[in-house]
Amino acid sequence: MTATEDDRQYEARVLGEAEAWRERQLRRPGLWDMTTRAAQDRINKIIPERVHQIVTSGVELTTRGVMAGAEWTTAKPLLHGDLRTREDLIRTRIDLYRTTASAEGGVAGAGGFLLAAADFPALLAIKVKLLAEIGALYGHSGKSLAERLYLLRIFQLAFSSARHRPEALAALEAAGRGLHQPERIQDFDWRRFQLEYRDYIDLAKLAQLIPVIGAPVGAVVNWRLTTRLATTAMNAYRLRWFEDEHLT
Repeated sequence: MTATEDDRQYEARVLGEAEAWRERQLRRPGLWDMTTRAAQDRINKIIPERVHQIVTSGVELTTRGVMAGAEWTTAKPLLHGDLRTREDLIRTRIDLYRTTASAEGGVAGAGGFLLAAADFPALLAIKVKLLAEIGALYGHSGKSLAERLYLLRIFQLAFSSARHRPEALAALEAAGRGLHQPERIQDFDWRRFQLEYRDYIDLAKLAQLIPVIGAPVGAVVNWRLTTRLATTAMNAYRLRWFEDEHLT
C-alpha cells in the first residue's frame, strides 16, 4: 500500500468522525440535558453572588487578555504537511496541555476556595493557548481577527449547553467562512460567552470546593474539560480542512 493510499484512508476515516461529531451537535436536548439544566439553574440561585462575580469577571477578563496577547495566539502556522502528520503533532500538544490542566486543577482543588476560584482563569488561559496551537498546526495564524474569532467560536461550542449547541455550531461555521462576524474583538458577545462557559463547568467545579476530595476532583475535571475542548477543535478544523480542500 502506498503512502498516498494510506493518507486517503486516514482522511476518509477522520472525515467520517468529524461528520458524526457534527451531527451530535445538532441533536435536541435529551432528558439528562434538561435535568442537568434544571439542576444548574437551582445551583445558580444558591451560589453567593460574590462567587458568580469572581467567575464572570475571571472568564471575560482572562479571555480578552489572552486573545489580545500576541505571545498567546500567534504560534507559527504549519503551512506544509498532510493531515495525518499535523494531527500526530496536535495529539502530542493535547497530551501536554491536558496534563498541565490536570495538575493545575489538583493543586487548586487542594487549596480551598480562593485557589479553586483562581482555577477558572488559570484553566481558561491553558485552554485558549491550546486552541491557538491546534489552529496553527492546521495551518491557521492567530494574528488575524478572523482567526481569533474562530477560536472563540470553537470554545463557545465546546462549552455550550445542548440547547444552544446548534446555534453555536452555526456561528462557528459562519466564522470559518468569514461571515457575520464582529468588526472588533471587543464587539464579541462576551456576556453570552461567559454565561454559557460558566454554566457548563459550574456543576463539575463545585465539588472542587469540598475538602479532601477537591484535589482529585479538580484534576479529573480539568482533564475532561481540556479533552472536550480539544475534541471540538480537532473536528471543527477537520471539517474546515475538507471544505477548503474542496474549494481549491
